[in-house]
Amino acid sequence: MKRTPRSPGSRRLALFAAFVLLAVTSASAAAADDGPGPFGVTVAAAVSAQSVRVGALFEAARAPSRLAGGHFCTASVVHSPHRNLILTAAHCLDDRGSLVFVPGYRDGRAPYGVWRLGRRFLPDGWAKGQHEDSDVAFAAVEDNRGRRIEDVVGGNRFASGVATGATGVTVTGYPNSRETPIVCTDKPTARGTTQQRIACPGFSGGTSGSPWRNGDGQVVGVLGGHDEGGVTADVSYSVVFGAEAAELYRDAAADP
Repeated sequence: MKRTPRSPGSRRLALFAAFVLLAVTSASAAAADDGPGPFGVTVAAAVSAQSVRVGALFEAARAPSRLAGGHFCTASVVHSPHRNLILTAAHCLDDRGSLVFVPGYRDGRAPYGVWRLGRRFLPDGWAKGQHEDSDVAFAAVEDNRGRRIEDVVGGNRFASGVATGATGVTVTGYPNSRETPIVCTDKPTARGTTQQRIACPGFSGGTSGSPWRNGDGQVVGVLGGHDEGGVTADVSYSVVFGAEAAELYRDAAADP
């Protein structure tokens, strides 16, 4: 799981990130969430059609009355034929019991419902050896009052084979220390051929699983991978979505 900074320098970065979150206006937050905002600046995420597709993961025992302070990872809705898939990091789902997903979570409330996770899909590279290049996962969520989750909040398109850094991406996630999401837009760079990195302050513990969405509405990364997303709050990682991730999505999307 994305680790909270521990060194003095990292603590200073975390304090700087908190200052940025307080100082930047809500208008800038909306711009960043739409994609074209200032690069490398982390702000509080405004409520929008895009941001509510991102939510927090909780142990099922906390829902629905004890959500506040209980989220541990981030996930997002991705489009699928059965309209019931979420995307996150594999290490967020591994060795855990019953979980729920709360899209658009804010301040202990679930404005779009609480959705129980059903079948989980982890790649062989993670299931057999927890390989950092396989730190991506999908989960089907059960219907809620006869509705599918994508019919409620929509879903972004999952995309593999996109060149790292071809465009800027917007990362939205839920730090453990906050009850509302943060967002940052920047251009990822390659870390070898299987990992990508992004420089965005404030993405500390709890942001694992955060989607990396480009301007075309495609999710081209998910916070995780190297060091389960990174050991400092200012630099985060994702696996590069290649053949393994594409096959995993096909398997998950085909499941009713």
